[in-house]
Amino acid sequence: MSSFSGWGVGGIPEIVAGDDLPAIVVAAVTSRESTPLEDGDIVVVTSKIVSKAEGRQIVAADREDAITAETVRVVATKAHAGGVTRIVENRQGLVLAAAGVDSSNTPEGTVLLLPVDPDASARAVCAALRLATGLRIGVVISDTLGRAWRLGQTDVSIGAAGVRVLDDLRGSTDAGGRTLEATVIAVADEIAGAADLVKGKATGTPVAVIRGIGHLVGDIDEPGARSIVRPLEEDLFRLGADEAYRQGVEDGRARSTR
Repeated sequence: MSSFSGWGVGGIPEIVAGDDLPAIVVAAVTSRESTPLEDGDIVVVTSKIVSKAEGRQIVAADREDAITAETVRVVATKAHAGGVTRIVENRQGLVLAAAGVDSSNTPEGTVLLLPVDPDASARAVCAALRLATGLRIGVVISDTLGRAWRLGQTDVSIGAAGVRVLDDLRGSTDAGGRTLEATVIAVADEIAGAADLVKGKATGTPVAVIRGIGHLVGDIDEPGARSIVRPLEEDLFRLGADEAYRQGVEDGRARSTR
């Protein structure tokens, strides 16, 4: 039987703009108090500290304005007692609530935007770890997302380096000898979710290590997490139900006037 393990990494200070995050992560995971890294380990870093180090914390009196600025395409909106939730595609190509703009654990009057290029951020941390340890280490940058058809949130990979983000099993056979025709496992997302179980949301532990799945660790220039995003032309749910209905009505009216 195969198995894996994971643990949170202590020693990460409060991150501020300009901090050398790769060096900070290296120092934490290689400290005397930390469990020594092994070849094939995967280090998972919460996107919030990446954003803070990269100066993505901005002054924004109105969070809604910041969401609008980060939005490329509105997918769906839903009014509720607390206001309006917007599901949008943001500048990083992710479809998520509020464009990933975060106002939790930030000073009053400021919000935190996602890293500009999470895959590049992952490569910088990965390169620093490999140089410092001489080991084949993978890195995943994680963030919390909801799911369209399920309640609750889970962490997923928004950046990755040195990790196979998709495990394509098509063409292999299952335990019964049947050929798998559509099975592609989003292993980077599974790694991010597993790491969140040991990082937690309010424990001040933004970095974790996952061990035991070294077969997923590869070259530092493996396709990053951006490659997981489904292309728009393959998206069967490009719009929310109300938005699709309105567009259909508008298209019908336009055709009737021709």
